[in-house]
Amino acid sequence: MEEKIKVKIEAAVDGLRDEMIETLAELVRIPSVVGSEGPAQDFMQRQYEDLGLEVKTFEADKTTVGQHSAYVESRLPFEGRPNVIGLLKGDALKKSMILNGHVDVVSPEPVDQWQHDPWGAEIENDRLYGRGAVDMKAGVIANLFALKALLKAGIEPGGDVMLQSVVEEEAGGAGGTLACLLAGYTADGMIITEPFMMPVISHTGILYFRIKIRGLTAHAGHAHLGVNAIGKMMKVYEAMVYLDLHRAATVKFPLYHNVEGRSCHLNIGTLNAGDWVSTVAGFAEMACRISFIPGESMAEIKTTVEQVIKDVARADDWLKDHPPEVEWFGWQTEPWYQDPDDPFIKTVLPSFESVCGQKLQVAGATAGLDNRFSPYFGFPSICFGPDGNNYHSFDEYVELDSLVLATKAVALATLAWCSGDKGREEK
Repeated sequence: MEEKIKVKIEAAVDGLRDEMIETLAELVRIPSVVGSEGPAQDFMQRQYEDLGLEVKTFEADKTTVGQHSAYVESRLPFEGRPNVIGLLKGDALKKSMILNGHVDVVSPEPVDQWQHDPWGAEIENDRLYGRGAVDMKAGVIANLFALKALLKAGIEPGGDVMLQSVVEEEAGGAGGTLACLLAGYTADGMIITEPFMMPVISHTGILYFRIKIRGLTAHAGHAHLGVNAIGKMMKVYEAMVYLDLHRAATVKFPLYHNVEGRSCHLNIGTLNAGDWVSTVAGFAEMACRISFIPGESMAEIKTTVEQVIKDVARADDWLKDHPPEVEWFGWQTEPWYQDPDDPFIKTVLPSFESVCGQKLQVAGATAGLDNRFSPYFGFPSICFGPDGNNYHSFDEYVELDSLVLATKAVALATLAWCSGDKGREEK
């Protein structure tokens, strides 16, 4: 890319900085906890329309997405939660690009842990605070303003550029990105602007499971006659902790390990037991999330977990006759890995490096990403977006300088890719 074009694009982004930050603040101020994204999507629809894009909105159809092998059941109705597509039509002989991001966010609770209003979009020391500020409303706005900057600079990208503002990523992505791709909103490449100021080309496989144990209820005054399910579940808990530590020490994948210092996790997320203080707990239920690396299979991981639980039960007189139940639910996703030698990666990576002013090493993420859907539809993808911290925690924030940098990177990468001819493989 000619240096004068790069300078022109970066100047256009700089000129839009204040507008970009205010637009992000407006979006952060709209609560959009997963399942309630409608108002935020109305806002994004207006942004796309104001940019003069060809805009389409649609709600996912459960019958259609539910048949796909990558479907994840969220147990959320799709009504009132549209996906929003903004299309800039280009030369059909040039390569096309999707710029994708999700507006859904996780709950801000417990709100009393926040020093900043989770829906306030407060700015302090070049940081904009709020639930979803970095995960990933900043990325959604970076996509919007990357295209806006190109148009402001009077530069036609070449091929089609499609903005996708999607729902439900936090709950598995079936009603969002998967629904978009199934509806035909595909391209020759895709950038998802999740909060990584590094090129991410892989993520772990993810499985959710519940363990249910039955005890024997009894009045607290005769507690010795009962069997407390809490105590029995603690044995399983300890076995899961051991399995997590064992896998952390023995299962390694460089793209994850180099970033996190660890390649996989088994997290115990919830534990519920009993229903009255004066009754021996007759039930206990524990929900967990386990991740796994490329080269491991979903079936293999399920077998490992179930065998550990069977071993615990075999060593306990009560559980031997009353074995724990294991239920696999929610996220059930194989690892995603994008070939770093793909022409798409080789085309967009120099744009990221140019803006960051340094050589960048491809990396992996230990969280699930919507990029995993792209292989099913035969096109490559990558993750790169604004930086920040405390996502899924209190006082989440995005670094505003990184928002500007990411927007420049996405704009340059979009031009680099979309100016290429279809069918022409870069060497």
